[in-house]
Amino acid sequence: MRSFDAIYDQTLNLKGGKIQTESKLPKPSSKRKLKTISDDRFLSEMTKCIFRAGFIWRVIEAKWDDFEKAFYGFDPEKMVLLSDEQLEKYTDDKRIVRNFQKIKTVRHNAGLILKIQKSHGSFSEFIADWPCSDLVGLFELLKKDGQRLGGNTSQYLFRFMGKDTYIFSTDVITALHRERVIDKIKVPTSKRDKHAIQAAFNQWHDDSNRPYCQISRILAMSVG
Repeated sequence: MRSFDAIYDQTLNLKGGKIQTESKLPKPSSKRKLKTISDDRFLSEMTKCIFRAGFIWRVIEAKWDDFEKAFYGFDPEKMVLLSDEQLEKYTDDKRIVRNFQKIKTVRHNAGLILKIQKSHGSFSEFIADWPCSDLVGLFELLKKDGQRLGGNTSQYLFRFMGKDTYIFSTDVITALHRERVIDKIKVPTSKRDKHAIQAAFNQWHDDSNRPYCQISRILAMSVG
């Protein structure tokens, strides 16, 4: 595994210099700002990421105002009370994409958010306080206790909400393989690979003092 400086220099050469490279880097929100986000917004974005997975993103974006109306603003306390019959009725609701398996996640994930509220005050506080040095642990928790929050779904959720995170995009995975962090160019599924990736990001973070989202983007841009 090379140093972060070596990877950054490679990116600068590919992207035409520092100004062009830095202009493309995301900026995470502060912990303080994250904690001000209401939990209905987390459930909303969580659901949006679930519906976008394996689907045409622009279709979901175009219909999202109707999703918000159909699900009453994604208030977790309301969503957790949806009955099986009410969930089934959504399969006839033309305002949304009528995928029943994804529709069912709204109630389940609302329950997860409320459960975390009880012990941490709010879901947003829980997410804000979780250390970036163990993002792999956070992803595993949501995959285990939530529904359809595995793969890249939680990663995109946190990126869109402002939580500092890496994303296993194709280019990031390619770069990680090039740096000999993982053995194969594929989305990691084993604990060994996931922890190896976390350790690599932690090292690059310590070396560069950059947020994880920027390291992730620089890795992606270093591919080409």
